[in-house]
Amino acid sequence: MRFYRRRIFGLFMHREGYKIVLPLMLVALMFTLVSLKLEGGGMGWSASVVLWLFSAFCIFFFRDPERQTPREQDVVISPADGRVIGIDEVDESQFLHGRARRVSIFMSVWNVHVNRAPVEGVVEYLHYHRGRFHIASLPKASLENEQVIIGISSPQGKILVKQIAGILARRVVCYLREGQHMLRGERFGMIKFGSRLEVFLPLRAEIRVSLQAQVRAGETIVASLHEA
Repeated sequence: MRFYRRRIFGLFMHREGYKIVLPLMLVALMFTLVSLKLEGGGMGWSASVVLWLFSAFCIFFFRDPERQTPREQDVVISPADGRVIGIDEVDESQFLHGRARRVSIFMSVWNVHVNRAPVEGVVEYLHYHRGRFHIASLPKASLENEQVIIGISSPQGKILVKQIAGILARRVVCYLREGQHMLRGERFGMIKFGSRLEVFLPLRAEIRVSLQAQVRAGETIVASLHEA
């Protein structure tokens, strides 16, 4: 079983968080101990408080709660927590090779950033695009920003997912490999500190969310997609 998370201070935290939180807490502890030995503490107290607060924020940011994935057949679930900022029809030339319905989800720094598989299927296409770092909510971020593009072949048809970095989120994490089988709702990666995810679906998909709707990864149904 893949290790994705562990409990810390009552919260389950994604493994990516440990790479940041543990060093931060160690440095914060060092500043605290030094301040205790210095008369008055000097700037050490201020630095230690800032570091402890940032550590607490990172624990919150990298939280990884359990989710109840719907049992309905032929549905596509949200791959990310956040707000729906776009529902449109576009040309998709990398995997679907034609017109597609696109659902765009913006994740703020306050959202859970763990990404989950929208459908069960096999990863048939995986591509990393080294791009720019526009604000993730801008339309041009979909084409120009750094991103990982994932093509999934499912019983309902082909689906494409984009993990898109933003102005703060400058690292996309994806654990997938081509040929890998994914279960619906399974964790497959995350984007650090604010970002955007997009799901591209066949035109026959029935979209079941509206603009500005709040969605949750692994739980919210974004579309119905019956077998072709």
